[in-house]
Amino acid sequence: MTATALLETLVGFATVSRDSNLELIGFIESYLDGYGVPYQRIENDDGSKANLLARIGPAVEGGVVLSGHTDVVPVDGQPWTTDPFTLRDGDDGRLYGRGTCDMKGFIACALAQVPRWIEQPLERPIYLALSYDEEIGCLGAPRLIERLMADEPRPAAVIVGEPTLMAPVVAHKGITNLRTTVTGQAAHSSQVYQGVSAIHVAARLVTRIEDIMEELKAEGRIDEAFNVAHSSLHVGRIQGGTAINIKARDCHFDWEIRHLPSDSFESLYARFDAYAKEVEAEMQARSPGTGIVTEHITQTVPALADRDNAEAVALCRQLLGDKPSEAVAYTTEAGQFQGVGLPTVICGPGSIGQAHQPDEYVELDQLAACEDFMQALGKSLHKD
Repeated sequence: MTATALLETLVGFATVSRDSNLELIGFIESYLDGYGVPYQRIENDDGSKANLLARIGPAVEGGVVLSGHTDVVPVDGQPWTTDPFTLRDGDDGRLYGRGTCDMKGFIACALAQVPRWIEQPLERPIYLALSYDEEIGCLGAPRLIERLMADEPRPAAVIVGEPTLMAPVVAHKGITNLRTTVTGQAAHSSQVYQGVSAIHVAARLVTRIEDIMEELKAEGRIDEAFNVAHSSLHVGRIQGGTAINIKARDCHFDWEIRHLPSDSFESLYARFDAYAKEVEAEMQARSPGTGIVTEHITQTVPALADRDNAEAVALCRQLLGDKPSEAVAYTTEAGQFQGVGLPTVICGPGSIGQAHQPDEYVELDQLAACEDFMQALGKSLHKD
């Protein structure tokens, strides 16, 4: 099958993160069975989702891992021109559909090369490492990485196929998603000195979150490689209260910390936590039953640092030419691979500017460039 035909099939599986990806995984398993490629399925706790780890070539050290996620973001409320889960050729050099660039295009290009790779005398293996739930916190990749490191000879490089316009990306920020819940004490709004408004307290905390970013900039905690050159903190959703004339008992807000490789989640969160403890003490002095609790919505996904990656960068430059390396603000499983000591870069077809958008697309010339990259990869791993 061609990369376009495979992409059409992959897009047809509506693998939104809230749903199962098992039908897509089953299709890829059947496809690999047709070529005698060994693989293993690594399921989540309830068996509703799975990673897939496949190896083309000998079980020896020095292989290359091609990593991609199988889940996509929702389409709810987006003004799509056509069915997002039916690939559409726009006759404008673009293929439209949810996941075309993020990141089923990369997976399709890799699968299309399998028939060629198995015919080549590969001296080092190519791994396909396909994960679930990347879009909601890179939840599947740790199990996949653990199995890779336990069951296979150590690879030499990892290429994560997020959309980068086929340029090597050597650094990205880490991310932690959090929820802060404020419990106040309800009172009639006319009695402003009675009770504790959870909404007013939450507003103080939200303001503190923004102030932390200003502190980071003032302290010179900057990395100009990133288009947002400092660690960022952002509140995306807030909810609380029952009526306009009741001081709110409950309020919670969801927020994130995206930290530079040179920062850490722990150090940034500590600034917020210290302030929250001060505010909580004020609250409890007025009403002992009040409080502030912050919990992780997802575990911290580590940043990717531009270090210990010379072999992966050299491989990309060998296959792509001497393209300059970049840093990006979004987060991938690349930092998780780097965390176990594997040299890792990000490189894939399409633009991140199209990811998560209505009428998401990948350009045909980007798929062609990725196919050329995959062909060159196979050639680099065997003798002529």
